[in-house]
This record gives sequence, C-alpha cells and structure tokens, in this order.
Amino acid sequence: MTLLLLPLMAEAQKVPTEKDMSAYLFTFFNDSTHSLFMAISYDGYNFTPLNHGEPIISGDSIAEQRGIRDPHIYRAPNGKFYIAMTDLHIYAQEKGLRTTLWERDEKYGWGNNRGLVLMASDDLIHWTYHEARIDLLFPEHFGDIGCAWAPQTIWDPTVNKLMVYFTILQQPGGRLRLYYSYADEAFTTLETEPKLLFDYPDDKIQVLDADICPMPDGRYFMTYVAQENPAGIKYMISDRINHFDDYHAEQIDTERGGCEAPNVWKRIGEDKWVIMYDIYSIKPHNFGFLETTDFKTFTPLGHFNEGVMKIKNFTSPKHGCVIHITKAEAERLENYWK
Repeated sequence: MTLLLLPLMAEAQKVPTEKDMSAYLFTFFNDSTHSLFMAISYDGYNFTPLNHGEPIISGDSIAEQRGIRDPHIYRAPNGKFYIAMTDLHIYAQEKGLRTTLWERDEKYGWGNNRGLVLMASDDLIHWTYHEARIDLLFPEHFGDIGCAWAPQTIWDPTVNKLMVYFTILQQPGGRLRLYYSYADEAFTTLETEPKLLFDYPDDKIQVLDADICPMPDGRYFMTYVAQENPAGIKYMISDRINHFDDYHAEQIDTERGGCEAPNVWKRIGEDKWVIMYDIYSIKPHNFGFLETTDFKTFTPLGHFNEGVMKIKNFTSPKHGCVIHITKAEAERLENYWK
C-alpha cells in the first residue's frame, strides 16, 4: 500500500452540510493486518470496500508498534478530516516484530501500549501522520501509563479546538477510565494533559471506548462500554462536551455476550441515528446495530448480513466508524482506489 503524505492545504475548504451528503464512509481495521480499511455505502445499509478489500494504509507504515487498531474518522468544522488510532499490534511477537508478547513487562496489563496515531487530510486520500506518546508528553501523571486505547475526536465549540478522548490505564494495577485532551491545530500532538471525561459510579468496573455524538437540541449523547458481565453499551447525555454525569444503569445492546466500540451516526435526511458496535464474543466476529429517534428508546437492527445492514466483499471488520461524505468525495475515493 502507498501512503500519500503531503502538506495539508493552508486554506480551510468549504464545509458541506447534511443536505450536500450522498454517501457514508466506513473506516475499520482487522486483526490479521492491523491496518486501515475503508468502505462506502450510498444508502446507509449496504457497504462495499475500497481497494478491493485490501488496506488503504498499512499499519506498519505509520505506527511505532507497526500496527494500528480502533480507527475513528471525523470531519471537523474547518473542513479537514481527522483519523485517530491506537498504536498497538497485539500479534507483533507472532509476526516477528518483537521478541516479547507486549512492549513492556506484563505487569502493565493487556496491550500495554503508550501511543496514539494522529492523521489529517483535506481530501481523504493524502494524509499526514504523527505519533503522540502519552507517557512522554505528560510524564508527571502519565509516565508509567498502562495503556492508551481507542482515541476519538470531536470539535469543542467552546474553545474552537479538536478534542481527543480515549481510554487510559493510568498505572499498572489501576482500572481503565475515559479521559479527554486537546490537539494542536496541525493535529500532530496533544497540547493539554488528559483529564477525566467522567468517573463511573462503581470503582471496580472498567470503562472504555467512548463515542460522543451531537444531538439536535445542542446536547451530547455519549455511548461507552462498561466491562460488567457481560461487557456492553451504556449511554449518558450532557450539555457539556467534556463532562458527563447522567448515569444510566441499563445496557442498550441486546447481545448475550460481550461487545465494545460503539459509534453513533445519523441517517442522511432522516431523524434516525444508528448505534453501531463491535461484538467480540461471537464467531465469526461481527457488528451489531441499534437505531433511535429520541436517544431513549433503541430498536435492534441485527448484525451485518443477518438483518438490514449488509457488507459485501469483506468480513469481520473491527472497531469501526461511519461519517457522511458527498457524492463527489465518494466517487473520488472509488476512482482513486480502482
């Protein structure tokens, strides 16, 4: 795979609105490659991969650990696209990329990575990339970090900055919690020390994989995972983008086993929102879907290829994200990756 690394355009481009949108872009990875994939849908139900189902960007070309996970894509009000990813390869020892199971002693826990990969683009084809090592950026409180996982981005209108929120195990023996920070304008690093996004009421439960979606009334709908029995999807609502305390005890997914990595996206031209999530507890691995119109009641839509949601020419995507794109953007991607 060829990764195109070009300077970003200095002038912000015109940002299309929902009425300009005609397609959906789905980003994801898989365990076998630890690389970035993309797929397109014109109806929000049927997704077809770009590049004949091969990676768009190879993880070993951009990540310190030679692999990426958990890609999240976002179109910001400045017109640019941002992808944030976990820098982690869980099979690096098997692939001969390192001699140990993890980078560090296993006392740091599963994965025990310390970095995020930050990418930016004007056109979804040409990307810049940078590594953000949390332990090096913020050594006083995060120098002995256990892990940094599943980063996502959203524009904070109160400070006009890109907020990056992600899962951190602050030290060995601690518990996973959700934090937020702010990126620099060029999306090359994090400028502010991570702060808690919220604290779970049960201090024995680990929480991870937050997704924040703007609501029509100006508030924010956050889905996340609580590692209970089984791990599942919960939600909170807040009028502040970086603080949540509206706790709801119930899980909204309908899975019998564990699931993770929620992502919420709107159906173009409809007052319907899809909650997509990753079901790691079933074989073959699959995604599950819910739909809501009021952010209080949730209708199950089944799994990929077991209901109304379909994928063609690829299987077992992991930790995905969907955004709206224009017809011209979709066609440009399809023509480029032919």
